[in-house]
Amino acid sequence: MPGQTDVVTYHYDNARTGANLSETVLTPANVNATKFGKMGFHSVDGKVDGQPVYLSQVSISGQGTHNVLYVVSEHASVYAFDADSGTTLWHASLLGSGEIPSDPRNCSQIAPEIGITSTPVIDRSRAPHGALYTVAMSKNATGNYFQRIHALDITTGAELFGGPATVTAAYPGTGDNSTGGSVIFDAGQYAERAGLLLLNGTVYTTWTSHCDQRPYTGWIIGYDANTLTQTKVLNVTPNGSEGSIWMSGTAPAADSNGNIYFLDANGTFDTTLDANGFPSQHDFGNSFLKLSTSARLTVADYFTMSGTVAESNADEDLGSGGVLVLPDVTDSGGQTHQLAVGAGKDRVIYVVDRNAMGKFNPSADNIYQEIPGAFTDAVFSMPAYFNNTVYYGAVGNTIEAFPISNAKLAATASSKTGNAFPYPGATPSISANGSSNAIVWAVENSSPAVLHAYDATNLANELYNSSQASGSRDQFGAGNKFITPMIVNGKVYVGTASGVAVFGLLP
Repeated sequence: MPGQTDVVTYHYDNARTGANLSETVLTPANVNATKFGKMGFHSVDGKVDGQPVYLSQVSISGQGTHNVLYVVSEHASVYAFDADSGTTLWHASLLGSGEIPSDPRNCSQIAPEIGITSTPVIDRSRAPHGALYTVAMSKNATGNYFQRIHALDITTGAELFGGPATVTAAYPGTGDNSTGGSVIFDAGQYAERAGLLLLNGTVYTTWTSHCDQRPYTGWIIGYDANTLTQTKVLNVTPNGSEGSIWMSGTAPAADSNGNIYFLDANGTFDTTLDANGFPSQHDFGNSFLKLSTSARLTVADYFTMSGTVAESNADEDLGSGGVLVLPDVTDSGGQTHQLAVGAGKDRVIYVVDRNAMGKFNPSADNIYQEIPGAFTDAVFSMPAYFNNTVYYGAVGNTIEAFPISNAKLAATASSKTGNAFPYPGATPSISANGSSNAIVWAVENSSPAVLHAYDATNLANELYNSSQASGSRDQFGAGNKFITPMIVNGKVYVGTASGVAVFGLLP
């Protein structure tokens, strides 16, 4: 029945598959301009750059039980809306006393203000009612900048665990912004762009720069979900510069063994390797990275293309894309493969073996599979996965379906949409009821923006788009760059520059 599914993290799960396989209301038969359209709009006090998250059947003291949509804004606010009626259940500002959201830091990537940019994560089991974790940026009247991680009670918005915790960090190294043998985290130089990852009781934050304005390096910082105590710190360019983690607003992925995967942006890569094939100075700019979380946070394995230095110098790095951890696949010989897929600005799809990613070879790529020229332009998004197929939407390209056969991605698409998606392309989401009634959803970053729905078995079959209805019935304003549609319990939620548009079956 509708109303029983939760969406607690970016792209539905830590593998970042982008597929909700428990959608029983929306089907290819009823998603059309006659039966489906915009049902409402939840206004907030700033841009919505993070994907909305959702809990079903939340009991709120004095207000009864609700399906709740949680929305974060760049004005550093968190809203809890009744997902069915649109009523505001609570609203919390995460600005400290006398503070305002950060200015854009002379960079147009997050503008006109920076408050909460990344997709939050929810843990329904945390005392007393469940916790929503998010990171907010602010500044005070004297020009000091702050990054803080918050844990909010899902029923009231109240701070939990003595929070918030101010983000500070140091890591051994002599790279950008180092002193006394350690690189230092400077809150004003970073934004938390990628979504939060909750893994085995730790909330992981990953940090990007404002444009390419040095000094900055590549930080991953973990916090205990019960106490907000900082427990894990890693810098992946500690003796160099750049190499941040932004991934176009997607989020680090994780496998069932507790390993984290992400694509690192342009930055220092040490082409001199140690005896184990790792960069001699521990600088992993422009790499496909696997982190072990079993003890302290470490790089367990990686892949870097042979031309990595030239790519970083040309700003044609991997950092614009997100990683998808694939379910185990079997080849024709019966061998099981554990794979992950990612792509960035160089237009290549990289498929890594998660148990032997390939590391760096200056003369030829050692990698499980790569598909050069897969797209005509860069990837500023991540794929989705459904039914042995990977769906990609590169800049200025159609969304394309790459089926998996014999444990490899097809080199050419089996189907594609009839329309292309302007910058930044699209990150698709998928709704299905198990293996049936699958729909691929994507937002076109145009003015006005357009929500599209396609038959997942044949992308050439467009079921619906929000410009089909007469007049302005389904329009929801101008596009908002990296927004990923979220589908749950018969509704589609789309972040915009001023709130969240809600789509569903019309009365």
